[in-house]
Amino acid sequence: MTETGIQDQTGWRGSRDVWLAAARTALLEGGIDAVKVQPLATGLKLSRTSFYWFFKDRAAILDALLDEWDASNTAALVEGCAAYAETIQEAVLNLISVFLDETRFEPRFDMAVRSWAHQSDAASQRVRQADDRRLAAIRAMFARFGFSDDEADVRARTVYLVQIGYISLQTRESLRDRMARVPAYVKTFAGAAATDRDGGARRRRPVGFERAARHHPNPTSRRHRGPSPPRKPRGDRGATRRAQFEEAYGQSSAM
Repeated sequence: MTETGIQDQTGWRGSRDVWLAAARTALLEGGIDAVKVQPLATGLKLSRTSFYWFFKDRAAILDALLDEWDASNTAALVEGCAAYAETIQEAVLNLISVFLDETRFEPRFDMAVRSWAHQSDAASQRVRQADDRRLAAIRAMFARFGFSDDEADVRARTVYLVQIGYISLQTRESLRDRMARVPAYVKTFAGAAATDRDGGARRRRPVGFERAARHHPNPTSRRHRGPSPPRKPRGDRGATRRAQFEEAYGQSSAM
């Protein structure tokens, strides 16, 4: 972006959001050592002194990055855990949908902050606090469906540590492959497979799954198949959702 472009959009000094977005990009692409005032200013074609209109010092923008990470990734997970569900299987699907939707929970951001935590006591403390908050939300989700405190804790850790493992190992797999494992994940995490009585929970894709599909193009996703057929009476909805899942992913979701 040219200096004129920046000036037209945000004023000569940029804006707090412009500087913060640049810092986030630098963190994701180069790690915490890349988040420095002069390189950010150079990349934005702004003067170094412009930075200080919005942040007291480098530490202030680093704190703002951690706040943004907490307000996006952690808040999305907590919201997913609290989402309405009629069964624990459906609640687990709500949570999985958060992990699959990178517009809500961004794995690269989580990985970058965790790498930063190895170099900074302050960042490490924030990561521990976020992990505690996330685990508490998942435990509460299981407790809501009658699991004992001990069992809710173990199941919460199982769900969460699997996801952190995906991030830490930088696991690469297609959305199709990951979705094929969802029924088994639900059975493992919830302790029972979803059934048609759950509204076809293991076979349907919650709202978050639709958003995930838009960010992981799949030639057989809903947007390529045209409008949905008219709804059938409630008694047939489980069969309808099963057919939609199998059509979308080209295989049966039976365990």
